[in-house]
Amino acid sequence: MKIPVFAFACLMSLISVSVQAGTAAHWGYEGTGGPDHWGSLGYSTCAEGNVQSPIDITEETPTNQHTLSFRYSDTPINVINNGHTVQFNYQSGSTITVDGKSYDLLQFHFHTPSEDTVNGKPFPMQLHLVHKSADGELAVVGLFLQAGHDSNGNETLDKIFGALPGNAGLNLTSSAQINARDFLPSDQTAWHFMGSLTTPPCSEGVRWYVVKQPIEISANKLARFQAIFKHNARPTQPWNAR
Repeated sequence: MKIPVFAFACLMSLISVSVQAGTAAHWGYEGTGGPDHWGSLGYSTCAEGNVQSPIDITEETPTNQHTLSFRYSDTPINVINNGHTVQFNYQSGSTITVDGKSYDLLQFHFHTPSEDTVNGKPFPMQLHLVHKSADGELAVVGLFLQAGHDSNGNETLDKIFGALPGNAGLNLTSSAQINARDFLPSDQTAWHFMGSLTTPPCSEGVRWYVVKQPIEISANKLARFQAIFKHNARPTQPWNAR
């Protein structure tokens, strides 16, 4: 079946904004495809950028002075193992607002251990909620996950960790509803800084909001994810002048 030109252009536009989208060369988290080699694999910004992510958060890291307004709605499960993480795609209509500017929630995914660290120490896992504004600016909300009991008996965590595709390229869909709002801790105070995508092509100009209060995840769920991805975190990058 021939795809209309307009539909094809829209499809390619959607693919291009995914932080885990296609690559010019194979990359990963170890060996010759690991983070130290991303620059030589055709992703020059990964090696030459000035405000790369993730970072080590310290006492000097500024706290966001503006209120993050979350307006998340339910969405059916649409999850893919893209070979680098497990990514849950979100249907349109859910947003965050900062200083009157709205960003649509595109997807969320996980890294283990956490990519950002606090005073040099990682958490067992980090959740990235990826948003995009109408003018193309990206904003990522990062949530730290620490081992313990699932926060508030979190049913959303139960649903998503019960739908983790183990093989790269496997996509699963379900009518079961989840809501990313259920991830948010009671205190949503966040560190704020400018950074980049943490995966190739490592594009800069990304607004980062890393929530200070971690949420809890059971050891069983953590082990379930780590059975698929033992390690999928980029090392922290220099702070530089940002």
